[in-house]
Amino acid sequence: MEKKRVTLIKGDGIGPEIADAVMEIFDAMELPIVFEEAEAGLQAVEKYGNGAPEQTLEAVRRNKIALKGPTTTPVGGGHKSVNVTIRKSLDLFANMRPAKTLPGIKTRYDNVDLILVRENIEDTYAGIEHWQTPDVAQCLKLVTRPGSLAIARYAFEMARSMGRRRLTCVHKANIHKISDGLFLDSFREVAEDYPDIQSDDILIDNACMQLVSKPEQFDVMVLPNLYGDIVSDLCAGLVGGLGVAPGGNIGVDTAVFEAVHGSAPDIAGRGIANPTAMLLSANLMLYYLGFAESARRIETAMATVLGAGIKTRDLGGSASTQEYTRAIIDALPPLELSGRPAFAPSRGAFAHREVVRERGDWNLQGVDVFVRNEGMPKPPEKVGKLSLHLISNRGTKIYPGPTPDIYLVDHFRLRYRATEPINNDDIFLLLGEIGKKYEWMHIEKLHTIDGVAMYSKAQGE
Repeated sequence: MEKKRVTLIKGDGIGPEIADAVMEIFDAMELPIVFEEAEAGLQAVEKYGNGAPEQTLEAVRRNKIALKGPTTTPVGGGHKSVNVTIRKSLDLFANMRPAKTLPGIKTRYDNVDLILVRENIEDTYAGIEHWQTPDVAQCLKLVTRPGSLAIARYAFEMARSMGRRRLTCVHKANIHKISDGLFLDSFREVAEDYPDIQSDDILIDNACMQLVSKPEQFDVMVLPNLYGDIVSDLCAGLVGGLGVAPGGNIGVDTAVFEAVHGSAPDIAGRGIANPTAMLLSANLMLYYLGFAESARRIETAMATVLGAGIKTRDLGGSASTQEYTRAIIDALPPLELSGRPAFAPSRGAFAHREVVRERGDWNLQGVDVFVRNEGMPKPPEKVGKLSLHLISNRGTKIYPGPTPDIYLVDHFRLRYRATEPINNDDIFLLLGEIGKKYEWMHIEKLHTIDGVAMYSKAQGE
């Protein structure tokens, strides 16, 4: 059998130790995999000045699959997150995080068996932030229709491939009506193609409460990026912590599987690191590559070892990294196991970007102009086709009508609207008049589709 080349990023701290444990188990099983090492994290910063150098990204692109240990991003100095850089650079738009109760690991919950599917590229993780005034910072939350459709499609295909029966969309569309509303609408659109899978949705705050009350009620959950990051760690806590939490990042034809815990430099080199998360992530990789039988052998051996009380110290045991690794090797069952896998990510064959075409008649109907001012501004009521519709401060309407008793920061939104479509010349004319008296920071164009407003309404509209 031709061997599969896999890029191996051992990472920082305990990363090399737990990566070596996985390779030792793979070698004992004589798996047809050849690891090609690449660098990321602190070593890469020292060598290349970059925690995720192009040489490493190119190695992953070439092999189309990687196994990654924990990496450290230096604090300060303008260094970007290694994990985020890898995911964005390789367009790994789907993050898959199973959370399953393991034998021998005592937690507050039993029978947890859920999978979180997280959009991995967009949302606030686009990293677009600005200072608007010395007192006001802004972070843009970007949610796109293609990105939302792609993650929904991935989640449904993964659920179907694993025999899962329910998929829940987690959102905050009651408040973020446009951004989370788009994510939810995309989910519902894709759900129509999967009548065999029950689909529903839940608000993010209620989801967190339900997860710590009755986590066994959930099956598969799909979330935008920020919510997914938080909730996936919450779910790891339900089953024993990040030390038993695997992760996979999936793109159209490339995937990176990684241990999601920290690099724990305080215990590096002491031989007590827990390789479970790295091994479970490697198992996801085996399923992805089609080596399901080998993955099930590892799962069975791990269950046997943990059930017998052979655990590393962080899980309440006393075994060293090497003792735990050898115990799993000794417990490997013979080949030809059967049964549905405990964890299995979707294959890349159906991870894709859907073509989305513009819908309806898209018209420019107004503009929000954000200005810096100490105290309530008094902008022109009308400039050309545009009339002042409202003024708000931190999203609270303060004009027209009585000004609410709130603290006003030095950042105001002036909303101008027209009764007919406008163009950029109309906006330039408005900015010229506003700029005579106020420092404007940025603008947001207000559009309609077939007369329906494609922007957030203010109080009283």
